[in-house]
Amino acid sequence: MNNSVFTQVEILVLMMIVGVVLRKLKIITDEVNKGLSCILVNVTMPFLIINSFNFSFSKSMLQKGTMIFLYSLAIHIFLIFLSKISYFKFSQDKKKVMKFATIFSNCGFIGYPIIAGLYGKVGVFYTSIYTIPFNIFLWSYGTLLFTDKNDESILKKVFLTPPMVAMFIGLIMFFFSLKLPNAFIKTAESIGNMTTPLSMFVIGAMLADVKFKEIFSGINVYYVNVIKLLIAPLAVFLILNTLGVQKTVLDICVILTAMPSGTIVGVFAENYGADKKIASKCAFLSTILSVFTIPLIFMLL
Repeated sequence: MNNSVFTQVEILVLMMIVGVVLRKLKIITDEVNKGLSCILVNVTMPFLIINSFNFSFSKSMLQKGTMIFLYSLAIHIFLIFLSKISYFKFSQDKKKVMKFATIFSNCGFIGYPIIAGLYGKVGVFYTSIYTIPFNIFLWSYGTLLFTDKNDESILKKVFLTPPMVAMFIGLIMFFFSLKLPNAFIKTAESIGNMTTPLSMFVIGAMLADVKFKEIFSGINVYYVNVIKLLIAPLAVFLILNTLGVQKTVLDICVILTAMPSGTIVGVFAENYGADKKIASKCAFLSTILSVFTIPLIFMLL
């Protein structure tokens, strides 16, 4: 468990460092970073989402999968509520980033390998189910956090974004057990796999503009991480345990909640002109601190 977590964190950090170097060498300029963010949101992420639905499952797993889906839905609603009461005193610019960092975890790049190591292919299936509400909230509520809520047409715009369209395609594939041509799936997999390194380059480029001392300074970022990495998974554990949820389902939900903040927070901050410094600091510190917090949560389970 510990080795799996540490290995994934090492990979993320090294990718971030590449982004820092590219920025320092002026290979990644402001325009390039903006372009990479657009490619992430509009191209690589949609392909990653479609590819995530390309898995087989047995009918015997459907009941637990349904429960995982419902609990994931409830967990994300709970995290939205938790973020609202936790950051109401902060400025609007910081608040939107802190909320996003609390609600949306890195349950993909770090979550999948850890769950796969613990539960095998069955765990991967359940994680895929868990990420359905995650993606729906990410590209709907997550987008709303960074946009003008007074815009009456915003919901229509959100549900017509490439990630949400990909989400609907994936749901159709999931419910009707549709299999796309192998060439398309391989293409989707290859393009989707670009999401993690590109997002790390974007975060690294943002970090390059922040003085090293500033990365570890400021109580705000540590406050976010205490809530994200400790309070949120502990609260989910207590609630699900009180409800008598089946252990495998409970463990997977809690472990995925305990994942560090999604690095895509930096991409959203870049795209929508939010506080990029606190976004990159949240993504970086959350990933580092999770090396210690995830094993602690696992010990509790």
